[in-house]
Amino acid sequence: MLKFTTAGESHGQALVAILEGMVAGVPVLSADIDAQLARRQQGYGRGRRMQIERDAAEILSGIRAGETIGAPIALLIPNRDWKNWQDVMDPAPREGETADTMRRRAVTRVRPGHADLTGLLKYDRDDARDILERASARETTARVAAAAICRVFLAQFDITIGSHLVNLGGVDASRPDPFPADVNAAADASPLRTLDANAESLMIERIDQAKRDGNTLGGTCEVVVDGLPVGLGSHVSWDRKLDGRIGAAMMSIPAVKGVEIGIGFAAARALGSEVHDEIHPAPGRTLSGGVRRATNRAGGLEGGMTTGEPLVVRVAMKPISTLMRPLGTVDMATGEKAEAVAERSDVTAVPAMGVIAEAMLAFVFANAMLEKFGGDSLGETRRNYDAYLAHVAQRT
Repeated sequence: MLKFTTAGESHGQALVAILEGMVAGVPVLSADIDAQLARRQQGYGRGRRMQIERDAAEILSGIRAGETIGAPIALLIPNRDWKNWQDVMDPAPREGETADTMRRRAVTRVRPGHADLTGLLKYDRDDARDILERASARETTARVAAAAICRVFLAQFDITIGSHLVNLGGVDASRPDPFPADVNAAADASPLRTLDANAESLMIERIDQAKRDGNTLGGTCEVVVDGLPVGLGSHVSWDRKLDGRIGAAMMSIPAVKGVEIGIGFAAARALGSEVHDEIHPAPGRTLSGGVRRATNRAGGLEGGMTTGEPLVVRVAMKPISTLMRPLGTVDMATGEKAEAVAERSDVTAVPAMGVIAEAMLAFVFANAMLEKFGGDSLGETRRNYDAYLAHVAQRT
């Protein structure tokens, strides 16, 4: 079973990711990881933090001579801003410091929409910084780093993952026809990672206005996975259904409030004949079992399993909780009404959220591939994969 964990705070010394269960023999370079970290930092509307940090991962273990060795992979991503926050985030107590002493930049004016208040009450803290530093989306940097290795593994089976922005601040982007073969090459060329140049200019205007107003914007990204074989996941138990695993992975991303697979919520408003994908013979189309769907409204999943069609997921992100013109709240130190704390923040991070969603899907599908095909080395997994596809081809 493939698993990963992360550690670290937004303004702490570093972020750490540990990926366990990756087979030996996967070719991985630091550049593969750093390229994904750079993609996560792009996007018009980002704040000053993205100008300070230039994320790069240090490989501590699990990779030797450019290949995974089957051992846990540990990655370290230093925070360059640590030097400005060391007295705030230092793990060691200061001389004369007590439980009642507030460090610099203490947060008691909790932000609506953030984990501040609930976490402060749950963990019995006085300073919400103990909560917000870990709840920050900065944590997803470590996820993207770990998932970059999963992406390299999937690429060995010609499985690719791309995303593009389809809505920002109420402005919709058109899906191009034909859809680009390399989604990320096209999307990454845009400052908002959208494939609609006309919508992009309107979105930039909306971001500029929100910034002037001290406000923030949300939006939606579409993620597409190509090259998946039929039969990943299972229908037999709730926790093996890929729909559920994808939903959990996407909803774990900070500020994500909605997930759709295929046509999603629109399916609830349509007739069955307008929802389900007709199946036609397609000899030689082994990945999908020698058939093809006339449409892909199901988004590449049926019964919790991959169909061999492209997997299509849409992920909706709410506006960021930190507003430069703060909303009303309560100061937890005094119990009085107050304005929420206003720390530096992005106007929007939806383009970056698409990259994070790609990362989480990379983990879900790398795990599903290893669950289906097993193996302790890439070669063994490859042999099992090839034998399965040969069997599927024989069936059809």
